[in-house]
Amino acid sequence: MMYYGNFGGMHLIWWFVWMIMLFWIFATPYDIPGQRKRKDTPLNMLQKRFAAGEITTEEYHEKKKILETDLAN
Repeated sequence: MMYYGNFGGMHLIWWFVWMIMLFWIFATPYDIPGQRKRKDTPLNMLQKRFAAGEITTEEYHEKKKILETDLAN
């Protein structure tokens, strides 16, 4: 036999609370505080600087060569 006393609707409210929390955790497009983010590698940072026009082509190739030799070692 089911009990439908004064707190009978409380079960339904908890289902809504859990659904809202799950939606917030998995479906929100913005960053959640404390979430780990992938750090940029030095090569990615160099490519961004080159794309932004902060360094010339010669500087890019020189620094890329240095980074690639460092990563190989």
